[in-house]
Amino acid sequence: MTETTEAQRIDRPALRWLAQAYLTIILAPLIVLLIVRIVMTPAFLYFEYTRPGFPDDPYGFTTEERMNYAPYTLRYLLNGEDVEYLADLTLNDGRAMYTLRELQHLRDVKLVTQIAFAAALIGAVLALVALLYLYYRGAANQVAMSIRNGALVTVALLVTIALTAVFNWEFFFTGFHQLFFESGTWQFYYSDTLIRLFPEQFWFDAAITIGGLTILSAITLFFITYRVKSA
Repeated sequence: MTETTEAQRIDRPALRWLAQAYLTIILAPLIVLLIVRIVMTPAFLYFEYTRPGFPDDPYGFTTEERMNYAPYTLRYLLNGEDVEYLADLTLNDGRAMYTLRELQHLRDVKLVTQIAFAAALIGAVLALVALLYLYYRGAANQVAMSIRNGALVTVALLVTIALTAVFNWEFFFTGFHQLFFESGTWQFYYSDTLIRLFPEQFWFDAAITIGGLTILSAITLFFITYRVKSA
């Protein structure tokens, strides 16, 4: 019994350190993916399509048509349907909404999206476990310190990414797609529906929105926990 108690005492600092480190590291991806999910809504589509300066479709989609077609793509990325969900859709002139190449890319996007959100869910559960472990070990101050550190890491990381996106968008956009998708599968003609619904300006605005809201969320968390002294 004495040996077991002594082992528990030895292990406790290491477990606390691991829990703190995990909370610090996981904060950035959890906030980013939460904001990504918020952006993946018809409300953001409406904001983009109706804001002054958003580029018109040179091939003729009206704002109403964009708002009619684009939400199907968002729903596909988030639901449990296969790609036939989109393959069966047609435009007003009777043509298929998406080509085979577009459908293949959207299938890849859905896979990446679902893996990312599943990882975020697992990460959030583990973060809750780490938080409760620290809290019930009387280390609430360490929880606050971990969140503050995670907020600082998040701000530093997202500011760096945002500056890269603003000042070298092509590098950022290309690098992102090369990281997650096979070469040659994510480039399309300007006349393709995917580009007409989601032009490059849409992705630039989405990236800046995600970065800005993530930084704002991290700063908010930092100040919420600022008054709690670290243990």
